[in-house]
Amino acid sequence: MSQASVTVVGSFNVDHVWRCARLPRPGETLGGRYLSGPGGKGFNQAMASARAGAATRFVCALGEDAGGQLARALAAAEGIELHETRSSEPTGTAGIFVDAQGRNSIVIGPGANAALTPADIEAEREALVHAAVVLAQLETPLPAVEHALRLAGAAGACTLLNPAPADVALPQALLALVRIATPNETEFCAWAQRQTGSAPDPDALAALADAALHALCRRLLPQGTVVVTLGAAGCFVSHADHARHGDALPCYRVPAAPAQAVDTTGAGDAFNGALAASLALEPQAPFAQHVRFASRYAALSVERHGAALAMPRRAEVDARFGP
Repeated sequence: MSQASVTVVGSFNVDHVWRCARLPRPGETLGGRYLSGPGGKGFNQAMASARAGAATRFVCALGEDAGGQLARALAAAEGIELHETRSSEPTGTAGIFVDAQGRNSIVIGPGANAALTPADIEAEREALVHAAVVLAQLETPLPAVEHALRLAGAAGACTLLNPAPADVALPQALLALVRIATPNETEFCAWAQRQTGSAPDPDALAALADAALHALCRRLLPQGTVVVTLGAAGCFVSHADHARHGDALPCYRVPAAPAQAVDTTGAGDAFNGALAASLALEPQAPFAQHVRFASRYAALSVERHGAALAMPRRAEVDARFGP
C-alpha cells in the first residue's frame, strides 16, 4: 500500500439488531423486527475508510467461526487488507436496539476482540509503520491499542483515537500518544469526569460556550486536537496552539450536514473512518475541510439501516453534497 493509507486497529462484531417503536425500559419486553449483519467499531471504521477512498488495513482478532468467516469475506470483497490474530474465543458480538427515531442502545460481547495483545500488534508492525493515519478505538484491550499508537507515532503516522465506548478509562500513557481524539458528547463528558473530577451534562454540552468547551478540551488533551461530535448540533474542534493542522482558528464549530436519520448505529464510526481517509488522502488540506467531509459522510450513513454495510461510497457523498 502507498503512504496515503489508513490502518485501523480494532474490533469486529456480528451485530444482532432489533428494530422497535421505542427502546425497551428495564424489565420490559417489546416486539420488534430482527436482522443481523457485520459491525464492531473497528470494522465499521475500516469500511468507512475504504469506501471513502483510502487504501485501508484492518488489524483485529477473529474467532474460528462463522463470524470470523464473515469478516474475512467482507474484507476481501471491499479491498481491505486484513491482518488478523486467530483466537479460540468466538468472534465478537453486539446486541442492538434501534427505535423509530433511529436512536440506539448497544451491549457488546467482546469475544475474540478481547484477545488482541501487544505481541499481536508487534507482529503487525509493518501495517502500522507504513500508514499515513492509524485509527483505534476502545473495544480491544488498552495495552494493544497503546502499543499500536506508540509504533505509529514513532513512525510519523497521524494517531487518531476514538475514545469509545464511554465506560473505558483512558490512561495518561495512552493519551500522550494521541494526536487527534474524537469523542461524542457522552464519551467526552465521561472522559472529563474521570480526568478532572467534574463534567457538563452530555445533553447540555452542545450549548456550552466555545471558550469554556475549548478550555476543557485543552485540559483533556493538551498536546493534540479534540473533535467532539455533537449529533444534530454538528461538532466542535479544539486545537493545541502549536498544532492546528492548517486551521487559522484554535477552535470552531462545524454544522451537521442535513440528513433524514433512520439508524444512527454507525454514525460515529462513519465520521471517524471518513476523517482518517480524508487526512490520509489530502494531508496538506486544512483540518476543517477534513471535518466537513467526515460530517457529510456520517450524515449519509444514518439514512441507511445497519452498521458496516451502511457506509456510503465516496462517489455517493460527492453526488449528494458536492466534491
